[in-house]
Amino acid sequence: MKKVRLGIIGFGAEGGLYGQLLNNGLVSNMEIGAICDIDPAKEALAEEKHPGVPFYDHYIKMLESGDVDAIVTTVPHFFHTEMAIEALDRGFHVLGEKPAGVYTKEVERMNAKAAQHPELTFGVFFNQRMNPLYQKLKEIVENGEIGQIRRSSWIITNWWRPQGYFDQSDWRATWGGEGGGVLVNQAPHQLDLWQWICGVPKKVFAKNAYGFRRDIATEDEVNCIVDYGDGVTGSFTTCTHDIVGTDRFEILGDQGKIVVENSKTATITRLKKPEVELSNNMDMSDVMKLFMGGMDLSEIWEVETLEFAPEGHGLQHARVLENFAANILDGTPLVAPGSDGIVGVRLANAMHLSSWLDKEVSMDFDEDEYLKLLNERIEAEGKYETRD
Repeated sequence: MKKVRLGIIGFGAEGGLYGQLLNNGLVSNMEIGAICDIDPAKEALAEEKHPGVPFYDHYIKMLESGDVDAIVTTVPHFFHTEMAIEALDRGFHVLGEKPAGVYTKEVERMNAKAAQHPELTFGVFFNQRMNPLYQKLKEIVENGEIGQIRRSSWIITNWWRPQGYFDQSDWRATWGGEGGGVLVNQAPHQLDLWQWICGVPKKVFAKNAYGFRRDIATEDEVNCIVDYGDGVTGSFTTCTHDIVGTDRFEILGDQGKIVVENSKTATITRLKKPEVELSNNMDMSDVMKLFMGGMDLSEIWEVETLEFAPEGHGLQHARVLENFAANILDGTPLVAPGSDGIVGVRLANAMHLSSWLDKEVSMDFDEDEYLKLLNERIEAEGKYETRD
């Protein structure tokens, strides 16, 4: 096999983007094997964009066609796990869209199925892991350049969505159709990057607002505090109603600090000595000099600013596709293994559960309780079947 034949399930915005990337030759080791969509109108669009590429109205037909080696699941969230499990069972490589699923029980089933097929490649579409800025920050943290993390925070409120965005599809921002709001639609990339770089917390306390500034059932604002143990904390704030928007990520260590603005600029401050040592060895005259500008700060820390120019739209997606295909072809390690997807789902679930119960919850929360409360909300909508 010289190129992986990809089956695109769902020919909407994301599926269309992936088809365009492949059509433009931006993924050297992959080609379009087939396109699938349940909307009959998409067949003509697929033929226009990709003449001669086989089109199927059901993904099982595509899997049975012999036209594809792997699939990508650009479909509503509840179908991610269902389609992945079916494809893995039939011997196909799977690249799941984000989020990996809606609730942890279904993601665990998918991960277990993938573990039964180690010969197959199983990835998740976390394209932000291909962002050079976040790759560099992960390297800095793992190398201990700012010491042990004391606190992290991410304010990511530039997901502004008008009411018309939610009104364009009946399933958007519903419990039964989408499985949540900003936590499962817009913010999964940041939830993934946060834990990828800073680690997984032990406990979560969240205050979510549901239908706060938009006429929807699900959360459109989240304010969360997390506990990593040993006094290490973190916070996460996101919403869909801030038209100005903020994207600011901070990581405080005991030997430095990282501040990221707009996912473009990172300021890294490295202390010459651990903060505790500075505290123990400065007298009040030193402190006054520090506060009044009378101290040479180069004796205390060094500052580095990293600038990352915005990349063209879709280039990070192309690198995910290329990395996925390379793993299939020659065993190149995956940047985003599919099994990693459950962490972001667990974080989102914990934030939902904490807000529903109005209390702090452990990251090893009762999954049956979560599903029960999710199903209560699905039943109240009266439009979708409950889940198991």
